[in-house]
Amino acid sequence: MMTRLLPAAQSCGVARRSKHLLEEATSGAVIGAFLNVHAALGFGYRELIYNLALERELRAMGHQVDREVAVMVYYRGEPLARQVLDMVVDQKVIVESKATEILPPGADRQLFSYLCSTKLEVGLVLHFGRDPRHHRVICENRFKRLSR
Repeated sequence: MMTRLLPAAQSCGVARRSKHLLEEATSGAVIGAFLNVHAALGFGYRELIYNLALERELRAMGHQVDREVAVMVYYRGEPLARQVLDMVVDQKVIVESKATEILPPGADRQLFSYLCSTKLEVGLVLHFGRDPRHHRVICENRFKRLSR
């Protein structure tokens, strides 16, 4: 597993390392489901196909899955625009899927901005590339601005 902590220069902060990971059970289940889906389908499908399979896999495991979740982005306390999250699992973990040959460089920053726009603290970038890879991104609530 690749863990990526982003710099504190963002509007949210960096998670501290501890004995227990935030939302460890849910993120572990998502990663397991991701690996199962990739093993079954391999590389080359569109993101939609992987997300549908991932949703089925997670629901079969008993998880709540919300797809295409719209959240509001605020600017100086005023609503600015909505952005759409690929998936939220158990109302705890944001999932951002990518189905490209090479993971786009800004994928983890995109997920970080999603976390900053919500009360959720943990997100996963799932890269359905030739080799499956995932990145865990954290934005603890104690660092979020109370502009909402």
